[in-house]
Amino acid sequence: MKALVLTEASCFEYRDVVAPDVGEGDVLVRVMACGICGSDVHGMDGSTGRRRPPIVMGHEASGVIEGVGSAVVDWKVGDRVTFDSTESCGQCGYCRSGQVNLCDRRRVLGVSCAEYRRDGAMAEYIAVPARILYRLPDAVSFVQGAMVEPVSIAVHAVRRAPVSAGESAVVVGAGVIGLLTVQALRAAGCERVWAVDIDEGRLALARQFGAERTFDAGGEDVASAILDATDGRGVDAVFEAVGIDSTVHMSVSMLRKGGRLVLIGNLAPEVEFPLQTAVTRELSIYGSCGSSGEYPDCLELMADGRIRVDPLLSATAPLAEGADWFRRLAGREPGLVKVILEPQAGDAP
Repeated sequence: MKALVLTEASCFEYRDVVAPDVGEGDVLVRVMACGICGSDVHGMDGSTGRRRPPIVMGHEASGVIEGVGSAVVDWKVGDRVTFDSTESCGQCGYCRSGQVNLCDRRRVLGVSCAEYRRDGAMAEYIAVPARILYRLPDAVSFVQGAMVEPVSIAVHAVRRAPVSAGESAVVVGAGVIGLLTVQALRAAGCERVWAVDIDEGRLALARQFGAERTFDAGGEDVASAILDATDGRGVDAVFEAVGIDSTVHMSVSMLRKGGRLVLIGNLAPEVEFPLQTAVTRELSIYGSCGSSGEYPDCLELMADGRIRVDPLLSATAPLAEGADWFRRLAGREPGLVKVILEPQAGDAP
């Protein structure tokens, strides 16, 4: 089968690879759509240590079941599906308590690190455990289905620190996850949602998705502006979707006493943290990692239009053209938000 292989740092080859083995509890999925995640773009140069070549990346995908293992029930050839980005063991204490994202033996699709190597979905086929499958509603296309994983990250983050209708929330970082978090907050009933970014195009999308106000971090003192807008009190919750020193500091400084900070972004593995402010203002700090069983709710939110992904889709392209799209995303080409690759679209001309 064909796959897009990261052969060395920032170097891809579209080539033949061995088709995956299908275990008794697995299904073979013919991949119809696979998203390029920001973590793939950030990791392709080797800087994160989680995309060590050679590796087939890709963990945001959808497709059609092509084959089922001997122990698989409730799934059949031809079913339209998506699947979790994380393979959980289903047996550890975290899995038994429903916290599959914290599984002791978790493996993320398309990741190659010191602990494991697991090829992902930027290929014509992928084999995954049946227990991580979810059925695509008729109203959700394959391309939209490849967006369920990032939607689930946003929904999970909002559930880590729920915000009520009368409270205020700020999303820092209007990338894909930040823009989906704006929508997830609105879908959860939060009426006062603001967004912060340095890109006016993305701030415009945030407003389209329901952000009441937006702030340009490149052109104004955002923390001061937000404190002014809240009569010096600060906001109830901040969802930080970047993960660098400056945005974490900004997020803490705009919170009210007793406010909640949800950390979603981890662009940098370590950041400087304003500990004294967090302690003396008695802030609650939440980490948010992946998702934990939110896929069915996310698919429903997408099917009924409460969360829209189409405005985020900048391009769909054959998998054979993947190397060029990675290059364009890494170069921060203006206007590019989300690119979906289609493994069944055939070779590039």
